[in-house]
Amino acid sequence: MSATSEGPTPAADLDRSAVTDSDHITYHRGFAASPLAMAVVDREGLVVGANAALGELLGTGSESLAGQVAADLVDLASDARTWHSYREVLRGRQAKLRCTRRLKHPEGHSVWVQVTVTPLADGAPGVLVSAADISARRELQARLRHLQMHDPVTRLPNRTLFFERLTAALEAESYERSGTGRIGLCYLDLDGFKAVNDTLGHRVGDRLLAAVAERLTRVADEAGYARSGTPLVARLGGDEFALLVEDSTGTEQLSDLAESALKALEDPFELVGQRLSLTASIGVVERHAAGTTATGLMQAADTTLYWAKADGKGRWTLFDPERNAHRMTRQALSSTLRPAIERGEFILDYQPLVGMEDGRLSGVEALVRWNHPQFGTLTPNRFIGLAEEDGSIVQLGRWALVTACRQARRWQVDNPDGPPIFVSVNVAVRQVWDSDLVADVAETLAETGLAPHLLQLELTESAVMGSAGRPIQALQALSDMGVRIAIDDFGTGYSNLAYLSRLPVSALKLDGSFVRGFQYEADKSPEITPNPADEVIVEAMIQLAHRLGLTVTAECVETSAQATRLRRIGCDTGQGWLYSRPVPPDRISELLVEAYAVGKP
Repeated sequence: MSATSEGPTPAADLDRSAVTDSDHITYHRGFAASPLAMAVVDREGLVVGANAALGELLGTGSESLAGQVAADLVDLASDARTWHSYREVLRGRQAKLRCTRRLKHPEGHSVWVQVTVTPLADGAPGVLVSAADISARRELQARLRHLQMHDPVTRLPNRTLFFERLTAALEAESYERSGTGRIGLCYLDLDGFKAVNDTLGHRVGDRLLAAVAERLTRVADEAGYARSGTPLVARLGGDEFALLVEDSTGTEQLSDLAESALKALEDPFELVGQRLSLTASIGVVERHAAGTTATGLMQAADTTLYWAKADGKGRWTLFDPERNAHRMTRQALSSTLRPAIERGEFILDYQPLVGMEDGRLSGVEALVRWNHPQFGTLTPNRFIGLAEEDGSIVQLGRWALVTACRQARRWQVDNPDGPPIFVSVNVAVRQVWDSDLVADVAETLAETGLAPHLLQLELTESAVMGSAGRPIQALQALSDMGVRIAIDDFGTGYSNLAYLSRLPVSALKLDGSFVRGFQYEADKSPEITPNPADEVIVEAMIQLAHRLGLTVTAECVETSAQATRLRRIGCDTGQGWLYSRPVPPDRISELLVEAYAVGKP
């Protein structure tokens, strides 16, 4: 018998064959009965066999799945990355693929599945595709995400979801696909909402917030009817809401939306027996999405909302780049004021005060200037208010006082043959309250050697009139020391002339608004009729001031006609561009030399 003829099978071979057949049967039975939906797929991507669980998951019989393209059954070809990975596993060049897919069931509902593709055991050709139904888990995740991303009081998207949408809208892929490439935002804050919580309680406050949310949602829905997309309405926290337009068509669309929101809130709210009325302020920003960040957009919206509040509330305000630049400049100045004083960035210019009768230079007013390294030379109206707000006016005022007194003494030493001129220094009311002004002045005069009567301190009318206590005591102490006290911008504040008799004041400076009415003489400009009331009022103030023993200085004298009329009604001193603009101290030195040379010290 040849080696190839059939003969009795060895016992060992029979045992091995029996085991292999038994394992195959067990594997097949386990595959068919498994609750996990599975299919064996050949290297061509066709289903060789599928179990009943997969047929049930897909809404068909498992027998009908044989020969079908596996990738189509579980949607593996819908995106390039997944499709590439799947083919790599089929070819044996990748160990595993796992992805999540949303499948459409024949009965109409969707099924979320987690698909896993792995090579078959023992290097057999093909792969095993399994699909686990994770619909319940996805539904739970969706519910949790909704709770996480929505406000429980108003049911609106919350701050987290709002910023997620805003950030996505500002991504290049998003706005490059849109029709306009622009984005708009209405940032809304309820006016006086805190009073509702404080007086009626948070329960009523929450109901009011929910009612506001309903009206804003209605506004957004109505705005979306005529356009491709409905604005997103979100509650950002407290009483702040936002309406985000992801594909805006311009400022007009955002303005219309803000106007509609304000109108929607006009009608009173009927809540638990309470009739509540409220208004809102809205900051409106609209711009190109390119180059815009979520932080930048929100900062602009917040700034604009502040403007709407400051402008009177109950209104919307459109973002103004120029106004914002001014605000940014103001903020930059505020943050660098104190270091600038320490670095010596401030200087003093001086404007002459001239006698109306003889034209003699009798004094100068010291005017501070800031030589800012970025913004150039700044006049007091740009930074004095900031200095008063943050308290640096005390440090700046002390520097101005010392510098001006030292300069006045230098002029006196340099011109010993002529009568000395006094120097007038502005003092903020905060300097009186926050520092020992009397001690500062006494120390400065002692250090510089300037006589007290050659120093005049100017305070605004509103800072002095009606004051009591420490300010009056300080002014009285300074006056007793021999220092002159002047009321600046007189006529714009309290104008309580009778009160002057009880103040240690030696001079009044008439506000320039009165002097401007003296600009024309009737005989020289017959076509322009001066207002006689201006002259009557000023003359009355001058006469009363003289009766009280006070001298009067007219500010903003710009023409000879003004000077003539002021001189005629008895004004003592003039200050303004007719005589000189504010100039450096060297120019005042020249004026003193010139005056002495012609015999007019």
